[in-house]
Amino acid sequence: MAGTVTITEQTHKMIKKVTFDWLSSGSSSGIALGTATADTTKYYDGEVLRVVCLENTSTGYAIEINDSDGVDLLGSQGAAMTSGGADFGTSTGVSMTGPGLSTVNSKLSLNVTESCGGGSTGVAIVYIR
Repeated sequence: MAGTVTITEQTHKMIKKVTFDWLSSGSSSGIALGTATADTTKYYDGEVLRVVCLENTSTGYAIEINDSDGVDLLGSQGAAMTSGGADFGTSTGVSMTGPGLSTVNSKLSLNVTESCGGGSTGVAIVYIR
């Protein structure tokens, strides 16, 4: 059984904010998404300014936020997440690997894997300009 994701999409002047609120399934493989329920309804264009990942689990997990081309907006930096989450983006001084990532006419999808444990929750917030 796959976990669940609630997606909230907002636009604040020039900044787009996409919030993925996830709940793990409780199976040994943790949350296994990739269904239509994990895709945004809107298409996005622009530079990814920041991604904030917050979670409520003590075990490791991996997170990807992919565009329609399959490009991970975290640049694979979410592959070994630990308890407490992370803040990726230039506004906090923690730079993403390589040049700034952009998305063009893409829906976004969330994938969380690893053993998150039953009922673990988390939030991933993407800011795009």
